[in-house]
Amino acid sequence: MGAHADSIALVQVAAQAASDKLAEDIVALDVAERMGVTDAFLIVSGGSEPQVNAIADEVQAMVLGKFDLRPVRREGFGLGRWVLLDYGDVVVHIQHQEDRVFYALDRLWSDCPIIEITAEVK
Repeated sequence: MGAHADSIALVQVAAQAASDKLAEDIVALDVAERMGVTDAFLIVSGGSEPQVNAIADEVQAMVLGKFDLRPVRREGFGLGRWVLLDYGDVVVHIQHQEDRVFYALDRLWSDCPIIEITAEVK
């Protein structure tokens, strides 16, 4: 079945927001078949704690502006190591580069289809 079109649209906006704040290694995964409770993960990296927080702020602002949505849950904000923004059907993981390597979400979910990012991601 795969991720719903609305979820993919949210992923695209969140990816563009992350890119605007110079996030690196932007990857979107369709986890709908594996998870059942969410459609997609967006995983991005920041090089410093302030950058991770800035990416999270920008994602929240752009998603609010485009879809009038706020995260159902927001974890890790302020620490700047791993911020999780849970929008229900889409979960955005913003990780410090070191934590991204350590937790290896990309590898953990590598059997899930990749969602192509159509935004002009830097």
